[in-house]
Amino acid sequence: MPKFWISIAFVLPFLVNETTQAADITPAEARVVAKEAFVYGYAFVENYRSLYKQAVDSNDPNYNAPFNQIGHSRKVATPADKQFVTPNSDTPYSYIWFDLRAEPVVVTMPKIDQDRYYTAQLVDMQLFNFAYFGTRSYGNDGGDFLIAGPEWKGDQPKGVKAVIRCETQFAYALIRTQLFNANDLDNVHRIQDGYKVQPLSQFLGTSSPPAAPTIDWPKPSEKMSTSAAMFEYLNFLLQFCPPHPSETELRKRFVKLGVGAGMKFQFEELPLETQSSIEAGIGEVASDEELMMKRLNKLEITSADLFGSRKSLKNNYMARYMGAKIGIYGNTASEAIYPGYFVDVNGKVPDASKTPYFLRFDKGQLPPASAFWSITMYDGKTKHLVANSLDRYLLNSTMLKSFKFADDGSLTTVR
Repeated sequence: MPKFWISIAFVLPFLVNETTQAADITPAEARVVAKEAFVYGYAFVENYRSLYKQAVDSNDPNYNAPFNQIGHSRKVATPADKQFVTPNSDTPYSYIWFDLRAEPVVVTMPKIDQDRYYTAQLVDMQLFNFAYFGTRSYGNDGGDFLIAGPEWKGDQPKGVKAVIRCETQFAYALIRTQLFNANDLDNVHRIQDGYKVQPLSQFLGTSSPPAAPTIDWPKPSEKMSTSAAMFEYLNFLLQFCPPHPSETELRKRFVKLGVGAGMKFQFEELPLETQSSIEAGIGEVASDEELMMKRLNKLEITSADLFGSRKSLKNNYMARYMGAKIGIYGNTASEAIYPGYFVDVNGKVPDASKTPYFLRFDKGQLPPASAFWSITMYDGKTKHLVANSLDRYLLNSTMLKSFKFADDGSLTTVR
């Protein structure tokens, strides 16, 4: 078996002068700013990786639907699913990539039975979870929800349950619908068929506004999130992300490196000393990542510190970086908690090819959850589900009746 880890889940761009040259920055400054911009930009480009294959490249096996339309996963996730890392098999997904430039988009959630959990997680281009609608936030009675971009100044239309404003011109909705067991899949499909997406003009029965300009989407590259190549993609993406007031000075610092909305970052044309400084700054991120992992393994920080809104994360870009790295699209703490077991009790990376592992819950100490809890095993390197002869990828609270409890009431899982 491969090495693995366990997750338990409880449920107005800058106007910059394109002639600005990074050659004007000193090597020492380049090193500092490159590190800062790399940490800042990582979540953007990893989010873009998903956007491209799910909504742009119709030939990609993970393609779901064009912008402002919905796609569905009609089955539970398996090791073959590569749409993003750490998928779960508790809640088949539905996917919407929003283009909010021309007008807002209205999402309809159907009314569902009260004992089932569903949720729409809204993620902006910066990888902040900016809103939710579903069981926890609005209940199971459904309704129409308007998602608006940063330029829209309209009022809440009649019949709309809530207006949700996004900082960026593109956004993502990841909808999860709870599956109780294998025989429940048809019920999940019926609920998925009730999700609806339409532009505001269609919802209101009015004329459509002029279409937004066509975009030439750059194809993702192998090194887009591991090298200075990131800054080319970040410059492209920042055009659709008006700077938040809290980031004004940050974005100004990036411009001196050649990183800014619509700018051209040409690494090969920089002085060799500056190139080396940029690479050194990027290289320093690995040390910070290692320290963060140590803190995660000691439970000094948790998923609650890595996933959330701009406000809840307090612009902690290293935390956002780690969230994108180990479990992109993790939920905000109010929606779900993910205790991840990356090391065993001895601080070693688990390797099931060498030893079995036990996870024990004392009597009455099963994970507390309003909807469900689950234990899922992921490959430690790929962060995808682990193929196995049982085709079983998780144990969860809907299986409790099939579990064998010890005489003292405890429950032990073995791998």
